[in-house]
Amino acid sequence: MVEGLGEDEQRAWQGLLAVMLVGIPQVERTFRAHGLVHIEYGLLNALTRQPLRLSDLATVGNVSISRLSHRVSKLVERGYVRLRPDASDGRASVAEITDAGRAVIAQIAPHHAQALREVLFDHLTPEQTAALADAMQVVGTKLGACLDGRPH
Repeated sequence: MVEGLGEDEQRAWQGLLAVMLVGIPQVERTFRAHGLVHIEYGLLNALTRQPLRLSDLATVGNVSISRLSHRVSKLVERGYVRLRPDASDGRASVAEITDAGRAVIAQIAPHHAQALREVLFDHLTPEQTAALADAMQVVGTKLGACLDGRPH
């Protein structure tokens, strides 16, 4: 016989659903207003730190190479990203953010952070935020969606 969720599991699941179904759409408005979808904003944000080989960008963005290729093509068309051959391996390409890409991230980032705080972090103590970060990193790592469980 399969048992249902325990009380704490049910409360956690209901809270996660509320964040996904109500909170995330509020946060997404911050970049949708600029014609970007979630994955594109994440890719641009990752490229603000440093240029990345496409395979590394796919890992950081938690996307398949084919999905990455489609999204990077859109970012290139919009002038936010440029591709160049990898100097150490001519078969690979490196994506780097352009000045236009940096400008759009600079416009979005403060509103994105504010929305995340309003939706999630303003309701938590620093200890709860740390506990949430630890828990979600464990889950994300098990799903293969976090690199090593710690921020870089």
